[in-house]
This record gives sequence, structure tokens and C-alpha cells, in this order.
Amino acid sequence: MIVSLFGMNRQVQAAGFVDVPARALNEVNYLVEGKIVNGSSPTTFTPDKVITKAEAAVFIGRALQLNGTQRATGFPDVGMSNFASGYIQSAVDKGIVSGDKAGNFLPYKEVTRGEMAVMLANAFGYSYNNTVSGAEKALMTLGIASGLSNGTFGTDLPIKRADFAVFMARAINPAFRLKTSVNFTKPLWSTTGNLNIRTGPSTEYSSVGTIAANTQVTGAHSVGGWTYVKMGSKTGFISNYYLRSASSDGAAKPPATDSSDSKLSSQTIILDPGHGGKDSGAVGNNLREKDVVLKAGLQVNNLLKKTPFNVKMTRSTDTFIELKDRSAFAKDNGGDIFVSIHANSASSAAATGTETYYYAAANPHAADSKLLSSKIQARMLDAWNLRDRGVKPGNFSVLRENNMPAALVEMGFISNAGDASKMASDYWMNIMSIAIYNGILDYYKAKGYNVNSLYK
Repeated sequence: MIVSLFGMNRQVQAAGFVDVPARALNEVNYLVEGKIVNGSSPTTFTPDKVITKAEAAVFIGRALQLNGTQRATGFPDVGMSNFASGYIQSAVDKGIVSGDKAGNFLPYKEVTRGEMAVMLANAFGYSYNNTVSGAEKALMTLGIASGLSNGTFGTDLPIKRADFAVFMARAINPAFRLKTSVNFTKPLWSTTGNLNIRTGPSTEYSSVGTIAANTQVTGAHSVGGWTYVKMGSKTGFISNYYLRSASSDGAAKPPATDSSDSKLSSQTIILDPGHGGKDSGAVGNNLREKDVVLKAGLQVNNLLKKTPFNVKMTRSTDTFIELKDRSAFAKDNGGDIFVSIHANSASSAAATGTETYYYAAANPHAADSKLLSSKIQARMLDAWNLRDRGVKPGNFSVLRENNMPAALVEMGFISNAGDASKMASDYWMNIMSIAIYNGILDYYKAKGYNVNSLYK
């Protein structure tokens, strides 16, 4: 039995709207609290209005914390000024929605119940054999949707805003579902103390209590960088940034039990979050480079600690470190590869994109440095889908003074509003950290190491 963390049976008018039907009150309240949906006016939700593809992309995008910054899209009928342009492009990039055969998105096309089922199946990762009937079955099996009174799903009938909201809330939080359909199977531990458990997957949702560091919970599904967990009789959401799959740092690294693990455990990876302390690095869009890159470094470090690899960080706090001391640290700790993490900046706010550098001049590790840089660059491009600024030789101290394969990554431009919005997002930073991690694994795989079981 799922125990809800909030009053599921409260019968109050939804978020001040005067037109929400009783069947959708709780679900609309829930989505409004998380700023996932909004009304047509301060007092009306227009529940019977058929939802459009653009609106659906916005609702799903907000739930998954996708990048909603208005920008150019790949569709001639969705301009940068379209209110949903950012969410549409992000949802398309994630394979949640798509355009038609002519290359148009048709943002104002009304969504059918069958199309809704496919969107939600794509968004929340349900297996459905890429068929509309499969998506409908998945939603009904989970208790997210039910058929009509005539026994059909109503595939071709339009889906109203109120009904879409109901199905969205059920997909996010199983406490709303028509039947118990959630399995808590993944043991997880908190990485910090005074950690909030929230009623929904964002800080907009209220906290129902806190847990101490290294507290075990059991996880189910994830929504936009948050995991739905259970602790005792309580259920709620915790940010993935504060969860790990081992109870302590010492236990996080599995023992070397075979020749493959032993080979990996002989490798030491040095992570170098740039700047720190009195050196803020680049500053833009209310962000400081030193904070952004430390966050990414810590996330990559946490991922690597769950593998047989050794991992060391030049800094794990807001500390200033001289450039010469970074390469010295790598050498002193027997580093086998070195990855320096940075955010770019330019005088033009239009400058955007991802690039990676390696040192090529008179360097016996030039080929491997280029290989490492290329593998990480490819993963970062897939992660954030920014402009590809390439893999380039660079005469940077942390590269030049090292005696191991080394790469310096520039995730994006902190001076660009679109790039910076990703740096400010827990969801997108988690995606980038996984990309850097997987890029490191790609390098080792290319070098003949067995890392297939380690990918995220």
C-alpha cells in the first residue's frame, strides 16, 4: 500500500481556479504546485479545452525539467518567439515528440488520447513496442489511464487539458494512480544531512521531512533528475544529486574480484574542477564558473567511485589551487588520465557551444590525449546538443605540464543565456556529468578495457 505524503482526499478548488471538475482537483493542484501547469487566467484553467502539441510539450518539459529557453528549432512552423519553442526542441531531442513527414511540428494541432499515451510512454520510459496500442496498454497496466465506458481507449478522441493533467500527475506520482503499480527495488543512500523528501520532483514542492546523511531509502522511478523513494511508510522525491547507490564512500567502490576489475583498479583518474576560492573563473547569468565546474566534478567523482577505478580530485571544495599544483597533484597521485572541467565565456552573449582541448606539441601522450578529448566531446555534444566547437590543440598549463593523457573540457558558455540555463539546472548538470563519465569509459573501452557493465 502506498502511503501518500499529502492530503489526497482534500476537496478544495484547484489552485484558485473556479472551473476545474472534481475528478481533476487533486491532480491539477499537484501540478500547479510544481509549476508544471498553469491556467488560462488567474481564475480559470479551461479544463475542457483540447490540449495542443505545443502545450503538451511544455507540460512534459516542465515535469522533466527540460530546457525551456525560447530558441530556434528545427521546424519551420515553430519560430524562436513561440512560447513553447524551447520545450518543443528539448522534447524532440529526447524523442518524446516528433514532427510530421513534411518536417513541420504542427504546434497547434490538437492531441488525441492515443498520441497522449505515446508522449507519456516516451517521456517516462515505459516499454510499449513503439505502437500506439502498446503505449495505451502500458498506461492502463500502470493505473495511469483507463479505458472508456464502451471498452475502448478512445485512441482518436481529443484529450482535454483536465484529463492530460490527471494522466501527467499519475505518471509522476504513483499515489494518484488507479492501482498500486510502483516497485521500490533500488537501494540508495543520502549523501548529505538535513535532506528534504518532497511531494514532487522539484524544489517547488513542499517537504514532508528530512533525513540524515548516509540514510538508506529504496528507489523506484526517476522524474527529471529526482527519484521517487520509500523510507518506512513514507514516499516522496529526492534529488538524484544527493543520492548514491552505496552506503558510504568506502563501500561505494566494489572490490576487485576478477582480472577485469583488477585491471581497472590499477587506473587512477584525476578530475580537475577549474578555478576555485579567490579565482571565480568566468561569471555570467548569475553563475560563477568555479561553482558550476565543482558541481560537475563532484558528480563525475561520485559516478567513478562506484566503479573499480581509482579517482582523485584536485579540489573537492571551494579552494584556490595554483595551475602548477594541479598537474603536480596528478603526477604525485600516479594519475593515468587527467580531465579538467571548465565553462567558457566570451564578450559576445551569442557565443555558444562545447569544445575540448588537448596538448599536441612534443607530447608522447598527444594521441591518447586527443582520443580522450574526442570521446568526452562526443558524449557532451549528445548530452546538451550545443554547437560543436570541436576538439582542438591547446597550450594550457594543466595540459602542457602533465605527463599523462589529458583533456580540458569547456561544457558551454556561461556568458550565453541558453548554455547558462543548463548550468543552472540540476537535471542538465546531471546529464552532463554522466556524459563526461561515459566519455571517460569510451576512452578506456577504445584502449581495450572491459567497461561495458559500467555505462550509465
